[in-house]
Amino acid sequence: MYRVLIVDDEPEIRQGLRLKIDAGKLGLELAGEASNGVEALERLEDEAYDIVITDMNMPVMDGVSFLEACRERHPDIRLVVITGYEDFQYARAALRHQASDYLLKPVAADELADVLSKVTGELDGERQETAREERTRWELSQYYKEMKEHFVVRLIKGEVDREAAALERARRFGLDAWSEAEVRFLTVGLRERAPANRQPAQAEVDGATIGGNPDRSPDQFRLPLELICRERALESGGACEAFRDAGYPGLVHFATVESEAWLGDFAAQLAEQTAALLGFELAVGIGRPAIGFKQWKEGYLSSLLAWNLSGSGLHEEDRRSPAGRTAMTGEELKVIERYLERGEPEAFERAIRLPLDEAFAASQAGFVKVIFQLYLQLESQANESGIALDHAEQLWLRPEMALALDTADKARVFLTRIAEKVALQHRHEAEESDHALIDAVLRFIDENYMTDLNLTDLAERFNYNPSYFSEMFKSKVGKTFIQYVTDARMAQAIRLLEGTQLSLWDIAELTGFSNASYFSSKFKRTYGVTPSDYRQRASATGKIDSELPKK
Repeated sequence: MYRVLIVDDEPEIRQGLRLKIDAGKLGLELAGEASNGVEALERLEDEAYDIVITDMNMPVMDGVSFLEACRERHPDIRLVVITGYEDFQYARAALRHQASDYLLKPVAADELADVLSKVTGELDGERQETAREERTRWELSQYYKEMKEHFVVRLIKGEVDREAAALERARRFGLDAWSEAEVRFLTVGLRERAPANRQPAQAEVDGATIGGNPDRSPDQFRLPLELICRERALESGGACEAFRDAGYPGLVHFATVESEAWLGDFAAQLAEQTAALLGFELAVGIGRPAIGFKQWKEGYLSSLLAWNLSGSGLHEEDRRSPAGRTAMTGEELKVIERYLERGEPEAFERAIRLPLDEAFAASQAGFVKVIFQLYLQLESQANESGIALDHAEQLWLRPEMALALDTADKARVFLTRIAEKVALQHRHEAEESDHALIDAVLRFIDENYMTDLNLTDLAERFNYNPSYFSEMFKSKVGKTFIQYVTDARMAQAIRLLEGTQLSLWDIAELTGFSNASYFSSKFKRTYGVTPSDYRQRASATGKIDSELPKK
């Protein structure tokens, strides 16, 4: 309902106007009266009104002065002016001050109803437009956040195809300055630990539940923890970015270009807030700084490793270790990764034997650290291959289980068992390599249609010759690479046209087209209608036809 203020110096005229207005039918509330301009301005200061019906010939403050003051102080209010035949100069003043309409005395009920109906229609239109703008801002903000987080996750997974393309995407999300800065990662999560005075039994290593009240498990508080973390990141004013990695559903991660001291304070405050709100102790891990997008994966993995070691005392012991092996080198990890990709568990076992023996001889902290480094490498390969690890194999869920691997042989057996699982899957994939490859390519396109995709880069990513890759893609999928990418983008564009009020520029950017003009011409060539016509048809019918426009 719209609130109406009636302003006239004669009480009987105010009462007459009330009687002539069918407030319920017009969606109005006759909320107040005033006898002159000064009184009316006081009412407008104290209460919210949408429409003012005012006489022009009044004492104290005449209608012209009132219109001037009202337009200056309350520009959004609709003004309806009432004047006599002899007051034509008042009518001109009303128009000068952008009154919605004016009526000549005596006022007829139907004329007043027509004017008020027109005014309420204008207000309805403005409210709908404001609501559309707010919805568009919200939708664009949500899509922006999702795409930004998707981009960050690709970087920490090491999925940087071209440096220039990554930098361009980073610029869109305001992260271009991060490409050459020291970026630190923080990993946090709620974790149950075994009591400090006992080590986990072998049964626990094999999968039994460790400690804690089964009715109050950290898993039940994943969503509240995520909400707290995202709110804290938002409050940081852009100093850090919060994100989730689907491979670690119980954890939340942060990336920042702030100092290690700043990140430590941030983590301490977050832990304090989490304890107060959820009643759980928060385990945290701060990784080593990474410079350049290609180093983000290493920085992220180091935060996962620090999280796994947190609270055990091993992290500090590792720092104090004066000599001996305390970690795998980057080159060693790359060699092991190649063995896993080729499905060679025997080579994997030989490669980890010496690092485990040396780390075991050096210190417990270094030994556990090497175990986790190797485990994270295995888990990454398992996730990429779609392998679900058993509970007993999910070392990150129960980091204290690593303490039960108290000899190099036990650790080697545990890790090699997972490697054999990964190798078996890789051998299976090799038997159906082309089909598996195409499935992986299609998944990649469907997940990254909004980015700059081209056949050469994708062929290189999946280790194929571009010409062979192009022919194989068309043979297996039934359409060319360009056609498939375009169809994937168009399918998402249709969803956005049907379900949002986003502009064509926004939709073009969100679906990977270079600009709105190219998107519109491509859409029309594909479906025979422009995006705007398609949206208007959808709006007119209230729903979208079950079939898309014919290609």
